[in-house]
Amino acid sequence: MKVAIIGAGNVGKGLGKSIKGAGHDVIFASRGESARTAAQSTGGTSGSVRDAAEQADIVILAIPYGAASDVATEIQSVVSGKVVIDVTNPLSADGSGLATEPGTSAAEQIARWLPGARVVKAFNTMFAAVHGNPKAHGQQLDGLFATDDEVAREKVAQLLTSMGFRPVWVGPLSRARELEAMGYLNIALQMATNGDWQATFTLVGAPKGALEHRAPTSARK
Repeated sequence: MKVAIIGAGNVGKGLGKSIKGAGHDVIFASRGESARTAAQSTGGTSGSVRDAAEQADIVILAIPYGAASDVATEIQSVVSGKVVIDVTNPLSADGSGLATEPGTSAAEQIARWLPGARVVKAFNTMFAAVHGNPKAHGQQLDGLFATDDEVAREKVAQLLTSMGFRPVWVGPLSRARELEAMGYLNIALQMATNGDWQATFTLVGAPKGALEHRAPTSARK
């Protein structure tokens, strides 16, 4: 697969390292020189935001939530039918909670901005150190993700598996609300305890249905 990573900060670079290490092609994009630097450090390539999204099979939004609207506007015309993974945690300006309105999530808002895309919430409950080293804790870690789309579910599960994670589908995209709350909890815990930003979540006794990801043949387009 060819994966575009929009954003070249710690999260983008961590994901790029693991995705490239799993044998996929990675193209970074950002509005500064950081994309080129990230590409050089991981063995990927770099390009403009729109061009990267147009070339890719999967687009990952590893950006601050505040930048998501502008990025969505820029890529909207080239991501129809493509998997778009939202990694954002929509923190409020003072970091005291989530900036989203009750009853919705950042991922659902991004889906409204990208009506033709197959939007997925994933990777937001873990930190960049884990993104870049899925074996950090000496065991297979869970990649929790939410989506309504069967094709996206299969493709994201394949990506997570290739990176070394166990893909765990937690439900439709509306479950991003809980994933974002979990992401905030992890962030708040690190800040409150001067943590090492290595913590992640693993679901013990995950139901069988959460681990089955093959889309019906008729849905694979």
